[in-house]
Amino acid sequence: MAFIGPLGTPELIIIMVVLLLLFGAKRLPEMGRSVGRGMREFKDAVTGDEKSSVEPAEISAPSESETNDRQAEDTPAERAERETVS
Repeated sequence: MAFIGPLGTPELIIIMVVLLLLFGAKRLPEMGRSVGRGMREFKDAVTGDEKSSVEPAEISAPSESETNDRQAEDTPAERAERETVS
């Protein structure tokens, strides 16, 4: 992989534009958070740090609007299955 060379500013800008086009502006911050969380968990596992990396805000139950949004995205079969199970 030595033929690639160092990444400069133009290359990083092109990569960011491609990521923005592929994933959209709403999804990029979520991806950044998940990558950061994964790196933190990896570092904690390697160093043996046993602190909980889950923050209290992440533990809370989903709000009613989030639940309704998820149900609106469900396919009719999933919606029917949930209604019969409930």
